[in-house]
Amino acid sequence: MISSLRGTVLSAAGGMAVIEVGGVGFSVQLTPDHVLSLRVGDEAFVLTSLIVREDALQLFGFADLDQLQVFELLTGVSGVGPKSAIGVLSVLSPDQIAEAVTADDDAPFRKVSGIGPKTAKLIVVSLSGKLAVTRRAPVVKAAAGSPSSIGDSVLVALVGLGWPEKVAAEAVAEVVSDTDEKLRDSVQTLLRLTLARLGPAKQTGRP
Repeated sequence: MISSLRGTVLSAAGGMAVIEVGGVGFSVQLTPDHVLSLRVGDEAFVLTSLIVREDALQLFGFADLDQLQVFELLTGVSGVGPKSAIGVLSVLSPDQIAEAVTADDDAPFRKVSGIGPKTAKLIVVSLSGKLAVTRRAPVVKAAAGSPSSIGDSVLVALVGLGWPEKVAAEAVAEVVSDTDEKLRDSVQTLLRLTLARLGPAKQTGRP
């Protein structure tokens, strides 16, 4: 099972990126917004879900754990394949999906290409009780290189290293709050500072 990839972006266009890991290029299907966030030649980290079919192996990538978990729930719904699931995530965020399911509202899903009225209703029924709306401030898309986008990248990296998302998010927030702006203007620097904040004692306790 391929659970994540970390490597150099060789190409990124449409809904696909190629990430080179150890000399091997992996084709990963992503949401359009995720693809736009990648830059050829930069290092990227994505959480992944490998879909095995009789005639093909398909790798789908995600920016965070919430997207991955929602994707896996969606693909468990009858009539929703992986391409339809990634299509839903291309239009709706995990929180928007949770809000629609909680409100028993299938209208947002009917706006997704390839999702008909029956399938939209089935998604709401099937996911009922399986999703919780995260109580947080509305997410505003940040420009590449802004503090929030850098923090998001560091959070994804920490989750990939095995840290619980809540613990990692709290540590990133503390570092951003306590550190001079010039010292947190890159993913590498902020990641190093956050790992130092988490400390060796906590690291030995993680799975």
